[in-house]
Amino acid sequence: MSKQILFVLSSHDQLGNSGNRSGSWLEELATPYWRFRDADYTVVLASPQGGRAPLDPESVKAAWVSDAGRRFLDDADAKAALAATVAVDTIDATKLDAVYLVGGAATTWDFPNNEAIKRIAEHLYGQSRVVASICHGVIGLTRIADKYGESLLKNRMLTGISNAEDVMMGIDKIVPVLPEDMLRKARAHYSAAAPLAEHVICDPPFFTGQNPASADLLARKVIEHLNREA
Repeated sequence: MSKQILFVLSSHDQLGNSGNRSGSWLEELATPYWRFRDADYTVVLASPQGGRAPLDPESVKAAWVSDAGRRFLDDADAKAALAATVAVDTIDATKLDAVYLVGGAATTWDFPNNEAIKRIAEHLYGQSRVVASICHGVIGLTRIADKYGESLLKNRMLTGISNAEDVMMGIDKIVPVLPEDMLRKARAHYSAAAPLAEHVICDPPFFTGQNPASADLLARKVIEHLNREA
């Protein structure tokens, strides 16, 4: 039976009051998408609002687009799924083998207080199933807790976009929260490599990547884990 992986993307398309557009980061969507699809996994795209999930315009510029990104943008089925994501609050977490929170600065607006994302991540954690995220997407995990209200990230090893990278991109004063700060507040053991360098942390059931450069390795690590669990 095919493994089912839920990708959660942002529904948010404005970069605060900057006048710029935002959305999910293509590389963090496309590379894992094809890794999982080529491994014969079922990938479901969801978002807080459902329907069209925007891509960050910067992420589709030629300098940032990988072969996987071009493949995604040229694939009719992938584009159709992006245009008609499932509302995340309709997802039955019991049918999932993993959740993967796609990054993009937009997630800092609509992931942190999303009860459906929290519910799904908490359920999968309780079943020792994969809870994965990358870059800004890790912000969606910072409120997950046990039945006593204790953070499930406490003393766990995680990564996500660093404050240094947010500063480098000039968005540290635009986004409402910084993922590194929120992970540290949740008492996770946060680590990061140099800005833009590949960095993946595996502390099952958590699998996290720092930035777009980490997307491929993160997906491969999740696949290795799921295949061992099969």
